[in-house]
Amino acid sequence: MKSELTPSDAASRNPLVLLLFSGLLWLVASGILGLIASVQAHSPEFLAAWSFLTFGRISAAAETAFVYGWLANTGLALTLWVLGRLAGEPLRGQTWAIVGTVFWNLGVTGAIVGVATGDATGFPLLGLPGYVQLIMLFAYAAIAVPGLLAWSGRLREASFASQWYGAAALFMLPWLLSIAHVMLFAAPVRGVLQPIVAGWYAQAAWTLWLAPFALCVAYYVVPKVTGKVLPSYEFAALGFWCLIFVGGLTGGRHLLGGPVPAWIPSLAVVSCALLLFHTFIVVLNLRGAFGGGGVALRFMALGLAAYLIGALADAATSFHAVALHTQFTYFDDAQRQVALYASATAMLFGGIYFAVPRITGKAWVSSPLIGLHVLLTFAGLFLLIGSLVLASVVQSQELLEASVPFADISRNTHVWLIGASIGRAVLLLANLALLVNFYLTICRILNLSQPATFNAPTAMETHVS
Repeated sequence: MKSELTPSDAASRNPLVLLLFSGLLWLVASGILGLIASVQAHSPEFLAAWSFLTFGRISAAAETAFVYGWLANTGLALTLWVLGRLAGEPLRGQTWAIVGTVFWNLGVTGAIVGVATGDATGFPLLGLPGYVQLIMLFAYAAIAVPGLLAWSGRLREASFASQWYGAAALFMLPWLLSIAHVMLFAAPVRGVLQPIVAGWYAQAAWTLWLAPFALCVAYYVVPKVTGKVLPSYEFAALGFWCLIFVGGLTGGRHLLGGPVPAWIPSLAVVSCALLLFHTFIVVLNLRGAFGGGGVALRFMALGLAAYLIGALADAATSFHAVALHTQFTYFDDAQRQVALYASATAMLFGGIYFAVPRITGKAWVSSPLIGLHVLLTFAGLFLLIGSLVLASVVQSQELLEASVPFADISRNTHVWLIGASIGRAVLLLANLALLVNFYLTICRILNLSQPATFNAPTAMETHVS
């Protein structure tokens, strides 16, 4: 099915291009920081002379740049684009989004500088120092204004799954971050409550914020590209509400064996199992992505497969018998890469390849760069995740043997950590190819002599989720 330009695309271009370009810059920056941290994991002497480049600080900075720089900017851009298209009119309040984007990225920059100078929080997925969180909270709210106006002022009473997930993502981060800020920074709770709150935030940030961003894009792009109605679409609402009600209850899986009330990890076991219902519905609805097609569907298929694998891994590792072999190993890092990169990032890549020609009105400049990005991304993810899993197998076997010195464990995982570093280097090259292609493509907007690649849409197009 051929999807063309709608009147809202060109009229809403400025904030979307700014968000996407910011996100891609942070993707490359996080790749550089992540590669340094990965090399330090097997070669601790690398850049060890500078305190701001030590492993703890650089890995926290890389995670902050990836989550709040890349995923947040890109997720917001594509969600606003989807909500605007389905509203049937140009985005309103675009100035709010532009100003919010500037302050959001200033906040991310301040957070990374703070982490590098020793103000890291130590909480997973919440490396933001407390003094930038309120700035970013209000900046996020400003960026979300056009999306919420598009949702509340839509021209049709009927709504689609992509709108549900998009609106949820816009609402959830302010709620999650405000609670975490109060309980961990403004009026910090004491003792064992801190890891409980931190674990809740880390899991909820994935299930209730980042995953809805990716699913908003997937539920819009897959039927557009395939030209088919989503199968079993009547179950989509059940999958959405299952995620909303259960997703935030799975954080206790990180606390197995810890000094916490037994009901917290037990609740996580049940919640992870229930969340599989949501995952199966999503894969059932979007299985058309596995039928082949262009680059957008390839990334969607990768993202959906990783989403299913990640959910199964979360459910399995929430049991004590499995966690005995995976806790405190590189398997946890592998799970994060499956969720944040192979799943969320891959689906956002698919959304970028579909949306950018419609936002700019121009085709992608370089097909070879697209092919290079696809090839290097798949190869890099295979190397990175595969190496981390194999390193965790070695760790698991030897950590359970009290007679094995820790130095031997580090030496035996060395080769697999080198493989992970190679994977990160390959992914960095892939992301550089995407950034260059995107930059050259948006430069074509200034070339007014070049005719538009896309024409007016068909009458039915804006009504398809």
